[in-house]
This record gives sequence, C-alpha cells and structure tokens, in this order.
Amino acid sequence: MGGHGVPYKIPSPDIYKVEDVPELKWVQEELAKKGLKDPWLRNEVWRYTALSGTPFSRTFEGLTRGFKYAIPAFLITIAIEQAFGITYGNDGGHDDHGDHGDHH
Repeated sequence: MGGHGVPYKIPSPDIYKVEDVPELKWVQEELAKKGLKDPWLRNEVWRYTALSGTPFSRTFEGLTRGFKYAIPAFLITIAIEQAFGITYGNDGGHDDHGDHGDHH
C-alpha cells in the first residue's frame, strides 16, 4: 500500500507488571489463596499507572478532562444562538397574565 511504514508502535505487554500496582498485587494474592489465577490481570495495570502524579494533578486532570471538547462546543453554541437570534424563556417583556387592573 502506501509504504509509509508502521503508523504506531505497539508496546510490549511485558512493560505492565501486576507487582507494580499494590491494589492488583493484593487481588493476585487473594486469588492465589483460593488456588485461582487471573491471566488477564496484567491488562488492568495501565489503568493504575495512568493515574500517576500528585493527588492535585490527578484531581485537576479529572475535573478538566473534557474541557478541550466542552469549551469549543459551548462557544459554538453561543455563536449559533447569537447568529440566529435564538433566546430562551422570558426575554424581559411584559407579563401577559399579571396585570388585571382597568386601564381606561
């Protein structure tokens, strides 16, 4: 085909070790006590190593994760509403039901 080479490199599964994650190591030990083994447990290691960093950085990343999509979508929505004159609710006009007095 295009001859551009491999577009990405698949990492070796050997880089993920259950022993590197205390929570998964505990699961592995508990399973071993019952004579069980989870051969796929290593596939969960990335979930824990992806959360490395300080508690503040993890919290900040968790709270701002979708901002790169949400902020542009928000701004586009405002621009469309402005362009088409879309408004919501009462726009500050007079209430049709509130004044029942005589205006003769």
